[in-house]
Amino acid sequence: MKTITWLSPADAPERFPPLEQALDDPPGLLAAGGDLSPERLVAAYGRGIFPWYSAGQPVLWWAPDPREVLRPSDFRLSRSLVKAIRNRGFHTTTDQAFREVLSGCAAPRGDQSGTWLTAEMQAAYLALHERGLAHSIETWLGERLVGGLYGVQLGRLFFGESMFSRERDASKVALARLVEECRRHGIPLIDCQLPSPHLRSLGSHAVSRQGFQQLLAEHTGPGLPPAWPAAHAS
Repeated sequence: MKTITWLSPADAPERFPPLEQALDDPPGLLAAGGDLSPERLVAAYGRGIFPWYSAGQPVLWWAPDPREVLRPSDFRLSRSLVKAIRNRGFHTTTDQAFREVLSGCAAPRGDQSGTWLTAEMQAAYLALHERGLAHSIETWLGERLVGGLYGVQLGRLFFGESMFSRERDASKVALARLVEECRRHGIPLIDCQLPSPHLRSLGSHAVSRQGFQQLLAEHTGPGLPPAWPAAHAS
């Protein structure tokens, strides 16, 4: 019988159970507890594990099967999005407003009253950003931040975490910029974690957990230099 492994903050950062122990219900739940130190987060992402939990819960660690991914070569740039990029005055930057992107992603959406991106989570990803391991893309209209996304980048793999939009198409514009940067700098895969109709419409697809592990080994192995480009505006 599969059970959740409980982690202590005192445990070594790399102490995670085998992914085969992840629960079937809820699907992919592997472990709970521990902490969100940069070392533990890097160890988790390098194994195909990510944190996702709500306020009042312990840190929950997930490794779903299958895993949703997007290859930049498969990204579907619709005619309407091309027109939005060309005609609506958007411009994008990288790593110019990471904290503000976190705040935008954390804001409640629709009829939601809370957020999974707690203050603790925001502090953890900000610490990764300060180490050069978490990055943001911002979408602007004039001087107003209207959308963006952020994620973790190890080796030649970008682990997308969240996106937000305050204007129609603003998050899609940020994703299009991410895809452009990935193509330009040889990052062949964006981890999307879980499927959604929106992501599928943009070209994402599922791979098995085992297949994702093989991709991790290929693109985040020892000795691979980070591929993220220097921040710049366009």
